[in-house]
Amino acid sequence: MKTVKDFRLEGKTVILRCDLNVSIKDGKIIDDTKIKASLKTINYILDKNAKLIIMSHLGRIKTESDKEKYDMRVVYNRLNELLPNKIHFVNETKPSKLKKYVKKLPLGEGILIQNTRYEDLKGNKESDCNNKLSKGWAHLGDIFINDAFATIHRKHASNFGISYYLESGIGFLIEKELENLNKLDNPKRPFVVIMGGSKISDKIGMIKSLIKQADYILVGGAMAFTFLRAKGYDIGRSLYEKEEVDYCKDLLKHYEDRIILPKDLYGAFEISEESDTVLQDISMIPKNFIGLDIGDETIELFESILKNTKTVFWNGPLGAYEYEKYRYGTEQILKYLKDNVETVILGGGDIVGCANLLGYTKDITFTSTGGGATLKYLEDHDVPGLRNIK
Repeated sequence: MKTVKDFRLEGKTVILRCDLNVSIKDGKIIDDTKIKASLKTINYILDKNAKLIIMSHLGRIKTESDKEKYDMRVVYNRLNELLPNKIHFVNETKPSKLKKYVKKLPLGEGILIQNTRYEDLKGNKESDCNNKLSKGWAHLGDIFINDAFATIHRKHASNFGISYYLESGIGFLIEKELENLNKLDNPKRPFVVIMGGSKISDKIGMIKSLIKQADYILVGGAMAFTFLRAKGYDIGRSLYEKEEVDYCKDLLKHYEDRIILPKDLYGAFEISEESDTVLQDISMIPKNFIGLDIGDETIELFESILKNTKTVFWNGPLGAYEYEKYRYGTEQILKYLKDNVETVILGGGDIVGCANLLGYTKDITFTSTGGGATLKYLEDHDVPGLRNIK
């Protein structure tokens, strides 16, 4: 796939789609990881003496008050601290009004335009990939580089739309993502998939794709209860997806030897940090019990399967990690993988955030920046954000 390194950028105007959709609380950025992840591609383009137009969305824009809440200036302020005087902010998204700023921009410098989803306020022009908006943005530049991996599964004007009209490539962040995720096409074996989180419905395409090539799928988190329900277990008040029980029954019918479910669980009768934690065998779950983490016997079972594994892909935590005492199962498996498995890729769901919180990200082979994008890419590699890139 064509990358930013394959273009002659000197003297050109480059449109760069980044993922600067950072978490904000009380008007301040909580985590600037996404901004820092974009710097390599930004610096490369500026060092080639090109003009740079940076685009990104921030949050969802449904009302006028959302514009104030998700003003891109807060991102610009951090970007300017990291790249002093190299990037300028333009409080505008309309192509006709952006032209004059691009024309005046010196070579070797860039502009960050306002939140692309401001264009959603009247008619969802960004999110619905409005053709006029796509064409207008494309006419501002000579080359389009997509480096927003987390949005490659979206057909928006600022990624798919622009790429339809300009010669396009990918940046260093997407290149690294694809390099690592493509390892799962022909993984070193044994290959094990660990699946947690709450919903199966969001992951059906990925499950269909990976279950055919995985030696085992270890299931934890709330999604384990949908499988346990499909096997006829009483799961008390544990979270599950009733509408996906039949799908789980079908998976178990064809792949029961590969799908490994919990044997025991940590949980409580009320969800809070103060409630007493109870260890329960899956065959003896009381009516009011809520399962919130995998138990010790399950951890031992998972570790026995991971013992000789060469490649692991992990999506979603194995417990309700927002509560400190229910991070235990996830932490034990992360610790085991760190010391025993050659290639570990984390992607999708909250597993990356959980691993980061527990301090294991630096010990993992690769952590994907995408949530839904990672899952969609693993289904069949056909995602809108890459379709127009040779």
